[in-house]
Amino acid sequence: MKNLKVALIQHANTSDTAHNLAKSIEGIKEAAHKGAKLVVLQELHRSLYFCQTEDVDMFELAETIPGPTTDKLSEVAKSLGVVIVSSLFEKRATGLYHNTAVVIEADGTIAGKYRKMHIPDDPGFYEKFYFTPGDLGFEPIQTSVGKLGVLVCWDQWFPEGARLMSMAGAELLIYPTAIGWDPTDDQQEQQRQLDAWVIVQRAHAVANGVPVLSCNRVGHETDPSDNSQGIHFWGNSFVTGPQGEILAHADSQDEEILLADIDLNRSENVRRIWPYLRDRRIDHYQDLTKIYRD
Repeated sequence: MKNLKVALIQHANTSDTAHNLAKSIEGIKEAAHKGAKLVVLQELHRSLYFCQTEDVDMFELAETIPGPTTDKLSEVAKSLGVVIVSSLFEKRATGLYHNTAVVIEADGTIAGKYRKMHIPDDPGFYEKFYFTPGDLGFEPIQTSVGKLGVLVCWDQWFPEGARLMSMAGAELLIYPTAIGWDPTDDQQEQQRQLDAWVIVQRAHAVANGVPVLSCNRVGHETDPSDNSQGIHFWGNSFVTGPQGEILAHADSQDEEILLADIDLNRSENVRRIWPYLRDRRIDHYQDLTKIYRD
């Protein structure tokens, strides 16, 4: 398949997990009705972004893979004939949890999963309390619509993950995301943060010659601890082509089913013109395995 219609489901969330999942599923159905063959859901789409605080009760949100959510999404995928990328709070074992993206094939089977490798620990984003870093590496997942390089949120700031996925044959880079503004930041700082987020991911497309799909949530979510003013998730889900060109871009406030048509032949043509993989000097990159060059 060389021409692929994709969809990103950007929406706000509530504390009602059943409601959130139903909203995601309705979005998948509408996207499929409009011709999408690959549908991407935002990071941790079943719940509020619970990592604003460290609360042991939040581990109750975790589930196994396969489990209740993947069972429901598998039924949806099979009935509609679409590939779904879902981001879940995975319970691997008692006391062992991951931030995991699971890919469900169009026949309802689980094609594979990716466990988030880079785990942030910042005010309002206390993910190290909840998630063990991934142990599956940067391995693309083969599906009927192509080889998907799935990563998650904080991974999007690191060029190494995008490069390794591309080197392993990923035809698309996909980032389920939950990122937003601190409401106390001024408008200029908020714009700088948003611009940086878009630029770094467009750069992954350019540097690797592959399209990028980034799906974020919208809406304000309060801080349960009242230590902050919460997070205003900035939306702006987008799809690029292999030169970083914007194919579709959602706004910062509205729920949206963002659709885009991707010509996968363009990656082949772009890589012939800009052969970065050919010209990489791997004989001089040894220091990249160091944290820092002192």
